[in-house]
Amino acid sequence: MSFIPNLLTLLRAAAAPVLIVLLEDKAFNLALLVFILAGVSDGLDGYIAKRYHFETRLGAILDPVADKVLLVSGFVMLTILDLIPLWLLVTVVFRDVLIVGGYLVLVTLNGSVQMQPSAVSKVNTVMQIALVAVILAQQAQWIAIPMLITVLVGGVFTTTVISGAHYVWVWAFGKHSDVAAKREIQATD
Repeated sequence: MSFIPNLLTLLRAAAAPVLIVLLEDKAFNLALLVFILAGVSDGLDGYIAKRYHFETRLGAILDPVADKVLLVSGFVMLTILDLIPLWLLVTVVFRDVLIVGGYLVLVTLNGSVQMQPSAVSKVNTVMQIALVAVILAQQAQWIAIPMLITVLVGGVFTTTVISGAHYVWVWAFGKHSDVAAKREIQATD
């Protein structure tokens, strides 16, 4: 039973190519269904892992990777379909690359580094999910609120920039930079 959360996470990651194919075919109803089911699986795997103490290091790594793979796949395809502006995709992907690159630098300098998403980063993720879901719902003709997409695009851009800047600030001036500075001083002594 302890494998169920990781299995759900892997299924969510496997939903990304399905989402890509459905969006390529402009099957927005099915794409929205896949996106919703992936979101439900995200909540379910977290609930099961916490409730039954099935949390694993592998799950802690796989879960955000599966989420990011699904979101980036949606963003890329919706940009290709001209439903998300290219500049927003570039901003979102640049922030993600910045975070991964910053993490790798910190691990190289400090060894093990504990990463915790900031509040604004969590808001950014929610806004990204909402943007993809609303675009899919609108394309599937479930809703028709074009202004909502405009607001979400602005919100995703703003929270992406703020969260990226926040990570850079914390890494440059937070406790991680203090550890690196102390190690450099010790190395020169």
